[in-house]
Amino acid sequence: MSTNEVIVESVTPHPELEVRPPRNRGNAVLGFVGKFGTIMVLLGMFIGFSAAMPDVFLTWRNISNIFSEASLTAIVAGGLTFPLIVGEFDLSIGYHASLASVLVVGLMSNQHLTVATAIVLVLLSGAVIGLVNGLIVTKLGVNALVGTLGTGTILVGIDYAYSSGIPLSIPIGSSFPSIFDGKLGPIPNPIIIMFVILAILWLIVNRTALGQAMQAVGGNVEAARLSGIRVDRIKILAFTIGGICAAMTGILLASQLQGGELGSGDGYLLEAMAACFLGSAALRDGQFHIVGTFLGVVTVGVGFTGLVIFGAPTFYQYLFEGILLVFAVGLSTTARRFAR
Repeated sequence: MSTNEVIVESVTPHPELEVRPPRNRGNAVLGFVGKFGTIMVLLGMFIGFSAAMPDVFLTWRNISNIFSEASLTAIVAGGLTFPLIVGEFDLSIGYHASLASVLVVGLMSNQHLTVATAIVLVLLSGAVIGLVNGLIVTKLGVNALVGTLGTGTILVGIDYAYSSGIPLSIPIGSSFPSIFDGKLGPIPNPIIIMFVILAILWLIVNRTALGQAMQAVGGNVEAARLSGIRVDRIKILAFTIGGICAAMTGILLASQLQGGELGSGDGYLLEAMAACFLGSAALRDGQFHIVGTFLGVVTVGVGFTGLVIFGAPTFYQYLFEGILLVFAVGLSTTARRFAR
């Protein structure tokens, strides 16, 4: 045996004698709760409501209604996930959805455009609004919370100016309501649209260079910039995708309501935020992702439906939404802390 081998052997600790740090059970519990807390909450509510009212809750009609109602939140929350992935916020999505619902109906009833043309124009307007949000945040350097809140307020003004504060009705005989009311076999159209859009968003995040760049920007902006990623462009694209999804939500909302109403989509902001933060803690350590957002949406939908079935007063829904949002942010923060 050479001298070098003797030295290496003498300084290399024996595996059986190696000192390992003790496992912290508290951290392990926090890690487990942070990663699977959303799923546990969802399963707990589902089992509880099913046991309490199996003849009502555990029916295909109720399950399909949960997913149909959740479809709108899922689409707008899926779009919101993109700004969150790159480390920004978009507080205009609810007002954006409201404007889109009024605009798509107005284009058909006032400008006499076809259903397809009106939908395309509203989706393009959604992309433009998202683009403007991205430019305000990146090029003007305005904080995303302030900038998008200001944009949302402007959208409310445009909404009032376009509709004169009066709800708009779909033209008689229009096929537009069938977008939401129609079915493909036993499956309602909103569920199909939701899964198609979420699948596209998932592919963008996980299977494209754009999605990888977004995750890199959200992970470390400076490192992403030094690696050659055009951070501003990536953030602008994230806001643009979010704007398109908000517009799509408004279109489906107008089809559901069979008209355009002021403020009809404003409430989607809190629901989408709660879903995204709940989902960020699901299966990952505080990272925003599409599958997690969907789980968060379903959790919110099951909770709301259960409260309605039990006949809870309306204020309980607001309490549930607020508590769930605080819980979601806390759960996401715990997961992020544990990951660090």
